[in-house]
Amino acid sequence: MTESRFEQTPPPSEPWSSAPEPRPTGRPAREPAFNAPWQAVAVVVLIVAGYGVQTLFPLDAVETAYAFAPANLVPGRWETVITAIFLHGNWSHAMMNGAFALAFSTPLARLFGPKVEGALLFFGFYLLTGVLANFGYAAVHPGSHALIVGASGAVSGLMGGAARLIGSADGRPGPMFSRSVLGMGGGWIVINLIIALFGGAFLPGSGSAGVAWEAHLIGFAAGLLLIGPFARLAPRA
Repeated sequence: MTESRFEQTPPPSEPWSSAPEPRPTGRPAREPAFNAPWQAVAVVVLIVAGYGVQTLFPLDAVETAYAFAPANLVPGRWETVITAIFLHGNWSHAMMNGAFALAFSTPLARLFGPKVEGALLFFGFYLLTGVLANFGYAAVHPGSHALIVGASGAVSGLMGGAARLIGSADGRPGPMFSRSVLGMGGGWIVINLIIALFGGAFLPGSGSAGVAWEAHLIGFAAGLLLIGPFARLAPRA
């Protein structure tokens, strides 16, 4: 809290003098330059710092143990649909996902609130949309041995949820086919169709690796659908 100091009024011996207007001499309080909810910051740390930890181990060993491939579902390695969300191909991949996560997680974090129950809903939403994105990729490519890593499906889920919150007057999910949903969804479809047709070489961090664009679209759709039920569970202020 900023303390303000004021000049003194003239002494009583000079009644004809008018008292000057109080003039604060303290500096005005500044708005914080960075005021994202802590859950949004935590997701970024989870993505970027998680990749930092990943670099401490051999890439091949990490991907063999924790990356997801549709073929993993046959021998029952179901845990990889979750563990793959926390892996990334390189620093550019992790930083790009972290930047998108920060942008799109903020409205959801504010919807769910900063308390423990709200945080559990937020991270549950994040993980569930990521898991559904990986399952969706497996449904499109059954039995494939291609490994996929990254939080892109979960981040796309955050994008889908945010699309229904942006522009909402009361901070609750808006209509499924609102202007923001159609605009963001249409743009995301176009970007991923370009990736499907020409590859992801123009995307930062993709290098020569393929891009699981199907997981992006399925994650976005999951976010659109799930934000409604999750919002009904959100704690009321």
